[in-house]
Amino acid sequence: MSSLFESFVSTPEVSEALGDRAVIEAMLRFEAALVRAQASAGLLPQDAAQSIIGTCKVELFDVPKLVRESRRTLCMVTPLVASLRETVALFNPDAAAWVHFGCSDQELLDTALALVMRDVLKRIETDLGKTVEALLALAVRHESDAMLARSPLQAATITSFGLTCSQWAVPLVRSQQQLQSATDQALRLHLGHAVITLADMQGKGLQVMSLMATELQLKAPHFAGDSAHDQTVALACALGLLVGNLGRIAFEIAQMAQFEFGELTQGNVAPAEVPGAKPVSPVASSLLCMVAQVAEQRVPHQVSALLSTLSSQHGNALGNWQTQLVQWPALLSASQSISHAVAQLVAGLRAEPQRMRANLEAVRASLSAKEAKVRFSPELLHQATELTRSQVKALRDPL
Repeated sequence: MSSLFESFVSTPEVSEALGDRAVIEAMLRFEAALVRAQASAGLLPQDAAQSIIGTCKVELFDVPKLVRESRRTLCMVTPLVASLRETVALFNPDAAAWVHFGCSDQELLDTALALVMRDVLKRIETDLGKTVEALLALAVRHESDAMLARSPLQAATITSFGLTCSQWAVPLVRSQQQLQSATDQALRLHLGHAVITLADMQGKGLQVMSLMATELQLKAPHFAGDSAHDQTVALACALGLLVGNLGRIAFEIAQMAQFEFGELTQGNVAPAEVPGAKPVSPVASSLLCMVAQVAEQRVPHQVSALLSTLSSQHGNALGNWQTQLVQWPALLSASQSISHAVAQLVAGLRAEPQRMRANLEAVRASLSAKEAKVRFSPELLHQATELTRSQVKALRDPL
């Protein structure tokens, strides 16, 4: 499928991070770390390890050819390992036998996925941090600017735009904490799942795992033989919650920015400048809301697909693991697209307090004096202001 269909709902950075070259490079990092750890544990000769490590460089491989061959073999590992063995054998025939020793294809791919996931998750966390900070700054700036509270989409009572911003930030801060915790648990080295590969390690499996985890900056497995994917699925659920929270913010911003409301300015976000390129029109906030909505609609299905794989784990059921491999890049791409879009959206947000007050006064004029006094009393605005201050303080403390 043409990448043009995905280009408007994904960022170039994530497309590169999840691209064929990045995945193959991550697989080669695993193979290099594996033989380095095995050599340190005395399981294979040092000269063989050095020959393999020196060959585990992505620039030495024809990536498009490996991708084509993986389609033919229906396996991403087989052509890479075969090509790695052939290349190593050209310089050190004895070392070729040690390539991919003591691990399974699934362990290689699962760890490579963890490595590319880490790069994307860092971008999501960065975007999320920017969004939270921008919302808290807006909350402080507009803590006492009166506006209508709407429930649902109907005029309710008086509130402040500052309180609206701090309430947008509340679930995002929770998502920050959930995502950090889930990431910490999920991004682990995968090795030692099978008895046969553990036997190859001659009792030094734990040592090899520890050395590899340190080099790859991943957590070591909880214990040998743990092949469950529940922790990565828990990470998917955390991403699903985050995307839902971001989608709600984008939707409410889009509503408030409509001409009929006019309470938020449809600010423009300037694109990154590319030397020598033609000028590009700024990105309208409405387009960023569109990107957010596309991601929000996709992510629940992707999370659901990953959850469904847990119920058919017995014996690594046919297609179960492959489903996970297919869903994760799509989930990561959609999650980062909405985190980046909302970060840009909030950064360019401009409130229109006069329009907010005008909308409020228009509703007040349509009510009886008694009802207007109850729904729009100054005490309610004062309470909203105080609540904004306390929420911002509470949210800033963990940050």
